[in-house]
Amino acid sequence: MDYIHEIGKRAKAVSAQVQHLSQNQKNEGLRRVAEELENQKSYLMTENEKDIEKAEKDGMKASLIDRLRLTEERIAGMAEGLRQIADLEDPIGATLWEKVRPNGLRIGKRVVPLGVVGIIYESRPNVTADAFGLCFKTGNVVILRGGSDAIHSNLAVTKVIQDGLKKCNLPEDAILLVENTDRAVVNQMMKLNEYIDVLIPRGGAGLIANVVQNSTVPVIETGTGNCHIFVDETADLDMAVPIVVNAKTQRLGVCNACESLVIHEKIAEEAVPAIYKALHEKGVEVRGDERIREIVPEIVPATEEDWGTEYLDAIISVKTVSSIEEAIAHINKYNTGHSESIITKDYTNALKFQDEIDAAAVYVNASTRFTDGFEFGFGAEIGISTQKLHARGPMGLEALTTTKYVIFGDGQIRP
Repeated sequence: MDYIHEIGKRAKAVSAQVQHLSQNQKNEGLRRVAEELENQKSYLMTENEKDIEKAEKDGMKASLIDRLRLTEERIAGMAEGLRQIADLEDPIGATLWEKVRPNGLRIGKRVVPLGVVGIIYESRPNVTADAFGLCFKTGNVVILRGGSDAIHSNLAVTKVIQDGLKKCNLPEDAILLVENTDRAVVNQMMKLNEYIDVLIPRGGAGLIANVVQNSTVPVIETGTGNCHIFVDETADLDMAVPIVVNAKTQRLGVCNACESLVIHEKIAEEAVPAIYKALHEKGVEVRGDERIREIVPEIVPATEEDWGTEYLDAIISVKTVSSIEEAIAHINKYNTGHSESIITKDYTNALKFQDEIDAAAVYVNASTRFTDGFEFGFGAEIGISTQKLHARGPMGLEALTTTKYVIFGDGQIRP
């Protein structure tokens, strides 16, 4: 049996045990793992530094190196995320509804684990802990395949998680890392229908497209983030400027960062210089349409390609529109279904924007950076789904469950 099939076999073998752990066992395991992450932070950062050094040597973009880096603060955040997950209500075993049929059959719909969840992801080693926490809480085994650029970090995080589980006498194989970084292994993993119940890709557009197009295992698609902010004609610029700066620069290499601005032409003369100045001070290159460049000639000309680009870098595009209808049409044409925001004082426009924008998260007067499982109170997230089946938006515990019908009878037979 080859390497990836052996991983799948191990996951399937332990799945029944993990599914039937009690709430107390799962919560104790999560809290112990959180302690272990904090206790072994020096080891984690030492191993992470190996990946950072290689990334710098290979010329990786600074924004992507930032995604890769583990700091004391980020490790503490990983641990806190696991504690928050432990404190959340356990959805497993809950009966969603129950009814009695005319023939006396009592039919109920119950929440159950998916089983074995495979996750293919890039760069961010915190995903290793987040994915484990959400899967473990919902009684799922997780098989993780991270990118080669984070292999030392992922190996270290997985080892620490397994150390924590071992101290609670819980199955270490509840988390399994695919240590082989050969890309051929990813293609093999996408065919493991016998062992994996669902596959979740997290990463760039190329990775996601490869999994969606080639996997025979059912896929929950997490999408790229070409996120917009629309500065409406009634926008409060004292609010709009810091929101735009936060959404673009708080972290550059993340999928909920703002990549494109849409500005109403009636406020453009006032808004564009103020927004440009604030972004320029942060080192952001601004690319704008002809009207934008008439107002601030230093702005770089935008091309058609810019409207649909997820930069993951210190670049932002800016488009002017003459109405909220034009803004909505532009955003729906070029967005990726992730996160969109409007800055406005007009309540009617706020509701219209939320009603008509096609995205997983639609904001009024707030930064798109809040589209995150931690910020939504999920403790962490398994990813941000931009599809419309099963799960959409930040995926917490409920997204990692399915249901089954349980039926009680007293001798009924079908005539």
